[in-house]
Amino acid sequence: MTTSAHTVLFHETGGPDVFTVEEVALPDPGPGEVLVKVEALGLNRAEAMLRAGTYWYQPALPGSRNGYEAAGAVAAVGEGVTAFAPGDPVLAAANFNLSSHGVYGDLVLLPETSVVPRPAGIDAVTAAAVWLTYTTAYGALVERAGLAAGDHVLITGASSGAGTAAIQVARRAGAVPIATTRTEAKRKALLDLGAEHVIVTDEEDPVEETRRLTGGRGAEVIMDAIGGPVFRELGGAAADDSTMISYGWLSERPIELPRNWPVTVHGYSNFTVTGTAEGRRRAAHYVGSGLTDGTLRPVIAEVFDGLGTMADAHRLMESNRHTGKIVVRP
Repeated sequence: MTTSAHTVLFHETGGPDVFTVEEVALPDPGPGEVLVKVEALGLNRAEAMLRAGTYWYQPALPGSRNGYEAAGAVAAVGEGVTAFAPGDPVLAAANFNLSSHGVYGDLVLLPETSVVPRPAGIDAVTAAAVWLTYTTAYGALVERAGLAAGDHVLITGASSGAGTAAIQVARRAGAVPIATTRTEAKRKALLDLGAEHVIVTDEEDPVEETRRLTGGRGAEVIMDAIGGPVFRELGGAAADDSTMISYGWLSERPIELPRNWPVTVHGYSNFTVTGTAEGRRRAAHYVGSGLTDGTLRPVIAEVFDGLGTMADAHRLMESNRHTGKIVVRP
């Protein structure tokens, strides 16, 4: 038996207009599989890069899927699935190949290992904005960098979903978040989110400002979304024995390493956390407890209605006018 699903696909790389909404036949869940009725989708920069052909792997064309984050409910389960049952509220775990398992659709079929429980009492739009952003910030800052109370953490591209999450994760650890953004327009929003300081890079030098704000010492942790030669330049803002984390590729140029040793450099992939059952358990507990105690508060930039608005949602994401997470309801 098959089920009809509406799915966003693309058959060539390019701008947002390459997206089409098509009817796709999904089989019943097989052994170890879960069918999820999607209620909301959270967008991520990686998905724009996959669509454009600039992600770290190329899409499988024609007919590539896309999308890491979905909040919904279990519609059916396959043989051997015991952790989930029809009706359970769930999230996509964002630990899969985008072309084959991307979640841009109203129904998606996922391996059981790519599904996690939705935090209790969280609506679908909010839930779609939490998993990848907060697990990225948690995995990079807490698990990899060992962020400690009193540490200064420099967060580049801080108005993004992962950037706003990183501000809150840093605050939750008792650290001091220093956020960067290109324009003055986003300064107040980032301060309201919990940034201790905001550096406007169109007007201020992030290295000089970080040194000034830390009394010349530099930041103990740097979490960078840009890459390219910027990563090397940010080494000038790093304290001795600091940790620098590169997790994004907003620059299409090769990432250059700093030379101000001693410094520990991590090329961070969130599969480090979401790729194992134990990592997903830790991350789910961290996110759920943070939502419950109010220290994690996802920022929703805008909500679009209908899969046909995916191109417009991607245009907004690429414009960099927003702060926080863009969500699409199918």
